[in-house]
Amino acid sequence: MALDNAALLEVLEAMQAGGVEDRVRTAAQTIYQALIDAELTAVIGAGPWERTDQRTTQRNGSRPRTLSTTAGDLELRIPKLRSGSFFPSLLERRRRVDQALFAVVMEAYLHGVSTRKVDDLVKALGADTGISKSEVSRICADLDEEVGAFRDRSLGEITYPYVFLDATYCKARVNRRVVSQAVVIATGVTADGRREVLGFDVGDSEDGAFWTAFLRGLKARGLGGVQLVISDAHTGLKTAIAAVFVGASWQRCRVHFMRNVLAVVPKGNAEMVAAAIRTIFAQPDAEHVGEQFEVIAAMLGKQLPKVEQMLRDAHDDLLAFTGFPVSHWKKIWSTNPLERLNKEVKRRTDVVGVFPNPEALLRLAGAVLVEAHDEWQVTAERRYLSEHSMELITGTNKTEQEVAKPELMTAS
Repeated sequence: MALDNAALLEVLEAMQAGGVEDRVRTAAQTIYQALIDAELTAVIGAGPWERTDQRTTQRNGSRPRTLSTTAGDLELRIPKLRSGSFFPSLLERRRRVDQALFAVVMEAYLHGVSTRKVDDLVKALGADTGISKSEVSRICADLDEEVGAFRDRSLGEITYPYVFLDATYCKARVNRRVVSQAVVIATGVTADGRREVLGFDVGDSEDGAFWTAFLRGLKARGLGGVQLVISDAHTGLKTAIAAVFVGASWQRCRVHFMRNVLAVVPKGNAEMVAAAIRTIFAQPDAEHVGEQFEVIAAMLGKQLPKVEQMLRDAHDDLLAFTGFPVSHWKKIWSTNPLERLNKEVKRRTDVVGVFPNPEALLRLAGAVLVEAHDEWQVTAERRYLSEHSMELITGTNKTEQEVAKPELMTAS
């Protein structure tokens, strides 16, 4: 790795203008940035403005990143790519979330809602001597800009056949009262089988108007190619999906449906009912799923007519997955893929307890979700659904047998 003379002279000039501490920080910042740029060149096979046969993608600007070191805060630039993503091996992936948690706790302290627990949290985060209001404002501004840029990014460059929607609840102060706030999350599976966080927001409740505005925001950003939306059966959410994603199918989450059924079943019959309903989803193809559904509905109706009615009312929405490749069924018939994401959001937000305002909640939840999205992109080789199987629903008109052949060859 080498810096050209012009760059070295700029560094020298900056170092001459500062004190000893500034010189160390400037030198460290220059070295870190040079290492990041060198690593990126090795990853994509080409330097800036360089054309090579080995180049796999192109640079597409950069995003700011502050790295706290013993030499001071280093203001670095993390390169962005036209396709795929890059994250320097020198940096810690969770730093953004740590900053968000730190900022939220300190914001709570500054808003006068501190408790002994908040003081203990501040010490646990390494701030025994406290932090200035200007430092809190700087951290918050940086995080808000980064999270906001992610939330507003374009989704129009690729299609998302599968979209998952769910919400988790946290406490925040609104008009001097502690209320429950919904953190709504949308994730999607791309046409080549990768997972992405599409969007998120914080609202007063999980009502229809809020969901409709949220989904229209996704559409306005270019979300397209949606064939199946997976969610629970919340009335407002279901209405919003039908209004915004016209032409797409809706899959009612089988896990949420099972909870709804067991809520009206006597405890002594719960295990039997659950086992019977699960057999519907254990069939090898759509025809047998439909047949088993009729058998189970009729059988349960003899003793539990209310359960039979619930099954028949939910028939089309509960079995929407059968219109898609069998190899996808286990991953599209429920919102379970979002459960782990929800748990991670709750794990981080539970540390705070009550947020000083909805903006602070959005900041921390957003940082967690941006980190999750970045990790999914880095582990792109571990696709949620195989690229070959996605060809079944992306217009290539291949059969499942034809798609299975290259996958078997790869496995061998």
